[in-house]
Amino acid sequence: MEKKSPHILNASSNLLGFSLIIITSLKITKMSEHTHLDEFAGLASILFAFSSFFSFLAIRTEKNKLETQYETIADYLFLIALFCIVLAVIIVTVKIID
Repeated sequence: MEKKSPHILNASSNLLGFSLIIITSLKITKMSEHTHLDEFAGLASILFAFSSFFSFLAIRTEKNKLETQYETIADYLFLIALFCIVLAVIIVTVKIID
């Protein structure tokens, strides 16, 4: 089976930066007071950070059982964080349409 950890690490670290840009731009524009967008982006940032951490651990460990566990944790955290980003995009889209 192909290792997913390097892919998870790459994608989650990139999306962590994207989430932090969302939070920064919301604070600059003072839009964070009117939506729950910053909460979703903040939660996504935390989850992407932990996903990066666990995927890094999966890459560095030499025990196969631990590697599989870390990779699974990183995968699920990445999926939940991705869902948070999708919710944030939906909120932005609704705000733009209104």
